[in-house]
Amino acid sequence: MATKDPLLAEISALLAASEAEDDPARLERTLTDGYARALWLEADHRRLERRIGSLAASGQGDAERQELASLLGLAKRQEGDLGTLRHQLGLLRRRHSSAARRATQARI
Repeated sequence: MATKDPLLAEISALLAASEAEDDPARLERTLTDGYARALWLEADHRRLERRIGSLAASGQGDAERQELASLLGLAKRQEGDLGTLRHQLGLLRRRHSSAARRATQARI
């Protein structure tokens, strides 16, 4: 993911804000967007792994070796991106649960 990724920036802003400012609906929307991104990254990573396996099993010409090296680098970056996103989503999920509990208690 890009350094200036809007989704990660939104998650970071929500986590940095005071809990008194929490909007459960906004937290939920951001979680939904984050889970959708995580699913997309996982699917794309599986596609890359299949292509890497195919290249590794085929004859290794210069073009195949270059593509394989490129795909391995991309797969490694995706693993890091997915790990970061999952961690941030875990923190945000806990924040959302707390905000939802507070909102429910306020209504009682």
